[in-house]
Amino acid sequence: MSKTIVLPEGTGYLAGAFLSSALLLVWQSISVVGVRKRAGVEYPRAYAEKAEMEANPAAVLFNCAQRAHQNTLESLPIIYVMTLITALQRPTLAAGVLGLWVVGRVGYTLGYYTGDAKRRTNVLSAVQYPILLGLLGTSVWTIWDLVKA
Repeated sequence: MSKTIVLPEGTGYLAGAFLSSALLLVWQSISVVGVRKRAGVEYPRAYAEKAEMEANPAAVLFNCAQRAHQNTLESLPIIYVMTLITALQRPTLAAGVLGLWVVGRVGYTLGYYTGDAKRRTNVLSAVQYPILLGLLGTSVWTIWDLVKA
């Protein structure tokens, strides 16, 4: 006996938004691997040391690329939980918010990839901070609606 699962309208957008975040991570990973080779930072070391950074500009770029990627990995569990909660009732909204967060992370990453950590905050990356608060609000709103029902 098979059962049919009916997905709410907008679920395709949600899948696309999740895929965009996966593509962001792939791009960041490829970038880190490439600059790791140029910097000469051997595995399993996660970062270049200060002396390496002073001697080799590629080591600075490596640390910046590694940090952008690591920070994204640190943020994703929180973002995913709030996106999934929001998507229980509002999948299209959840998809849009996650997609905008990814756009903000692209700006953040590109700023970091300059080698100047201060440039991680820029016009494009600034989008992610109100998005994070908005996602928190929409997930609380969804939980409120579910508990009330």
